[in-house]
Amino acid sequence: MSALSRLCFAGFVLPGLSLPGFCLTVFAALGIGPASAETRVALVIGNGAYVSTAQLPNPSHDAEDVANSLKRSGFEVIQGVDLRQADMQDLTIRFARAASRADVAIFYYSGHAMQYNGVNYLMPVDAALTDEADLKRFVRVDDIVNDLQQAKNLRILVLDSCRDNPLADMLKRSATRAASVGRGLSKVEAPRGTIVSFSTQSGQVAADGAGRNSPYTTAFLKHIEEPHEIGDIFRDISSDVYDASGKTQLPELSLSIIGKFYLNGPVSVTIAPAAPQGPPRADPCASAEAHWKAADTIGTGGAFEDHLARFSSCSFASLAKARIEGLKQKVALAPATGESKTFDGKTFDGRWDVTVNCVGAGKALGYTRALSGTVANGVFHAEDLDQRTNSTLVIDGQIPADGKTTLTARGLTGPSAYTINNSAPGSPYAYTIDAQFERTRGSGKRNEARACNLVFVKR
Repeated sequence: MSALSRLCFAGFVLPGLSLPGFCLTVFAALGIGPASAETRVALVIGNGAYVSTAQLPNPSHDAEDVANSLKRSGFEVIQGVDLRQADMQDLTIRFARAASRADVAIFYYSGHAMQYNGVNYLMPVDAALTDEADLKRFVRVDDIVNDLQQAKNLRILVLDSCRDNPLADMLKRSATRAASVGRGLSKVEAPRGTIVSFSTQSGQVAADGAGRNSPYTTAFLKHIEEPHEIGDIFRDISSDVYDASGKTQLPELSLSIIGKFYLNGPVSVTIAPAAPQGPPRADPCASAEAHWKAADTIGTGGAFEDHLARFSSCSFASLAKARIEGLKQKVALAPATGESKTFDGKTFDGRWDVTVNCVGAGKALGYTRALSGTVANGVFHAEDLDQRTNSTLVIDGQIPADGKTTLTARGLTGPSAYTINNSAPGSPYAYTIDAQFERTRGSGKRNEARACNLVFVKR
């Protein structure tokens, strides 16, 4: 309960004002109310104990910690861990009913998810996926977004679920018609009054993390209870994940909110003397909307900064800040100014050191492996034989002029503890790597089965 709420409920009365009239007037003027006046609901799900695909160790911890955090912020929390299909449907129905009478609604999910033909799906722990018909057993993210829209003031969708899902590859192979099964999740544009936050960019895969919580949820828990404006909180979450991942994992963030919202904002009351009567002053925000439309059409940082300078206290200021922040993030990810993205045919020729770092997945342990490679006339080849375990890894491919390529990796497994399916030592395996080479460095990500990052350094 806020200090103002306690003051009203304690029976404090100003001279000449009745208690009910004073409290209702101040609450209405500030757009706030006592704790019971604003209804906040949340559905928090953590799925990790999967039956037909890789298990995830963190979602149960993520869900427990997020639920406790939201309860401290005044939310009525519906919580579920390791939900089967029927249980997941029951909780989403309960949440839809709760959101219809709520002022603020949050949906948080940690676990496996996937996209198919541009539609995102959340996976119950008992779901199998032999063909596209099995997707009816999953929960559509679009349906969750529709349920959130029933809340009156603020809606938040958080998906910490862009982990590598081997079942997506199975579906890709078994599809009976032309279909798109992409990596990660498909982008979701936030409807008005909504914040959408994914743990990484659309089409990318996020790390599950080696600690109690995933990297994204660690940042979420750090910031969500802070007394800051909600848009700033989610920008801080994105920034933390980006920095903590060595600038390899950037959360997808879409905000479509007008005005400022606080989950735990400070409450202050100032009773000012009445202003002297005089001619009405011009509304400083009267032309804000027209200026915003012009700035949004131009779309440059200078245009958005000009809007902020002119209309810093008006309705579109938050959107201008979000656009500026988005442009800054794009600049951070872009190659340095003047750096050519097109090279001649022998730019990459020479000897290269390759480091493969694979995080733990389910019961499989993580590992790091170093290889020596060469590039000759744009043809890449690297290989390694571990004499202790007789495991092998060979990486081959062609590097085009722009440095962007897909490499193929193949080899024989080592100890079973490091393999996804507890494969016997000496079992053959293969996967592909999306890579980007610069003049003396490069980076890559494994596409199938588990999350692995590769670093290439020219000697």
